Amino acid sequence: MNKSELIEVVAKQSDVSKAAAGRVLDAAMAAITQALKKGNDVTLVGFGTFTVSKRAARTGRNPQTGAAIKIKATKLPKFRPGKALKDAVK
Repeated sequence: MNKSELIEVVAKQSDVSKAAAGRVLDAAMAAITQALKKGNDVTLVGFGTFTVSKRAARTGRNPQTGAAIKIKATKLPKFRPGKALKDAVK
């Protein structure tokens, strides 16, 4: 399912226009993104939790030359599904 298909389903189930459903979906994604940028977790009970994970700097290898390269530390978004979502998918 892609974004436009999700918007269509949300619009149909909530009895609103596709444009309104699209704005709501965009606002929800923006709110989650902003919270993660600030370092906060976003928990949607029953669905799951979005968190920010920190990956330490490390030394890697260039696969073509075998030379050692430095890989910078970074932050990554992660999603941990909730129990209700896990049970629904089983």
